[in-house]
Amino acid sequence: MPRSVDEVATILGAANATRTPIVPHGGGTGLVGGQTQPPDRPAPLLLSLEKMTAIRAVHGDEAVLVAEAGAVLHDVQAAAEAEGFLFPLSLASEGTCRIGGNLATNAGGVHVLRYGNARDLCLGLEAVLPDGAIWNGLKRLRKDNTGYDLKDLLVGSEGTLGVITAAALRLFPRPASTGVALLAVPDPAAALRLLRLARDHAGEAVSAFELIHRQGFVFLSGKLPDLRQPWSAPPDWSVLIELGLSGAGDADAALAALFEAAAGQGLATDGVIAQSQSQQAELWALRESIPEANRKIGAVASHDISLPLSAIPEFLAEAPARVAEIAPVRINCFGHLGDGNLHYNLFPPAGQDRRVFDDRRAALTAAIHDLVHAHDGSISAEHGIGRAKVADLERYGDPAKLAAMRAIKAALDPAGIMNPGAVLRAPN
Repeated sequence: MPRSVDEVATILGAANATRTPIVPHGGGTGLVGGQTQPPDRPAPLLLSLEKMTAIRAVHGDEAVLVAEAGAVLHDVQAAAEAEGFLFPLSLASEGTCRIGGNLATNAGGVHVLRYGNARDLCLGLEAVLPDGAIWNGLKRLRKDNTGYDLKDLLVGSEGTLGVITAAALRLFPRPASTGVALLAVPDPAAALRLLRLARDHAGEAVSAFELIHRQGFVFLSGKLPDLRQPWSAPPDWSVLIELGLSGAGDADAALAALFEAAAGQGLATDGVIAQSQSQQAELWALRESIPEANRKIGAVASHDISLPLSAIPEFLAEAPARVAEIAPVRINCFGHLGDGNLHYNLFPPAGQDRRVFDDRRAALTAAIHDLVHAHDGSISAEHGIGRAKVADLERYGDPAKLAAMRAIKAALDPAGIMNPGAVLRAPN
């Protein structure tokens, strides 16, 4: 549990000299096993950043915040808000996850549509390389074309190329008016057309655009019945839209005009526009609670996938038949439609235990991932590779890219101490 970058450098230098495996650890909220070590590998040193939590500086004139890697995401958001800014990275785990882990996994969340992934929110890094060398890359620059971009290499590397110890983060103006609506749509194709219509009406003010299948509301009714739902009978598909307007704009009025236009074009059949901040929170609670309801039921297989936006309706039309050929499972699909990221999760029939389908889990995942690959999508949109998806990366990854990744790993970490077995298969 180091308290400074110098202590991290001392630890990595010693580990490199003795070839001691290091597993960096942030908030422990990762979903692909990147922060764990399988029992058949040598016992690693777990390097926790939990004591490096300082907000080192807020540069108001630059709209930049410098935070240590162990700072909890919610605390970074609060520090930005205290200075009148918005740090837009927003995840369900934001009360626990840490900014170093967010960057190491290139976390996404609900506002990628407007603000981008964690990589897009980072201007500079301080990091320790596998040999213990400190990279002082905390430059607060928007333009810096001085060779290879080590920052972008470390962001998303999942602790396999070094340890992020601090970051310079971009801040944004807080919207003067925020509105949230939940609209029923006929199908995913209509949802995509509604997204285009929303952007025609509100431009870059569209902050979030989430797709929700009826099964999500059914699961919420059964497992989290205290959550108030706006539907007496949920529609097959709906979208949760958030607008954030600056200046004198009225987000609620903009949403009302959008709904009227969408209804006139047959893109929305019903809906509710939040009339207060508490109602906005209630609508977001429905979306953010779907993963909790899923956990209470127990998934047979879960998939974090992304597709070109225009391919999503076809994928969603084809996938159920592919799945049904293998097992009679229930499908709960939801996700960030605005950036093409879907969480396509499979559950046992009502009353059955998911363990009944253990022998078919691999086949179900292969069917989904094969279809994603056929549509030129990705088998990991925002969760990373970790250890859980190493074989998937080998199966679907571009050979030239994989060869380059292995070369980079060998060059920066020749002793192979950094998070061995994550992202790339560790040598025996």
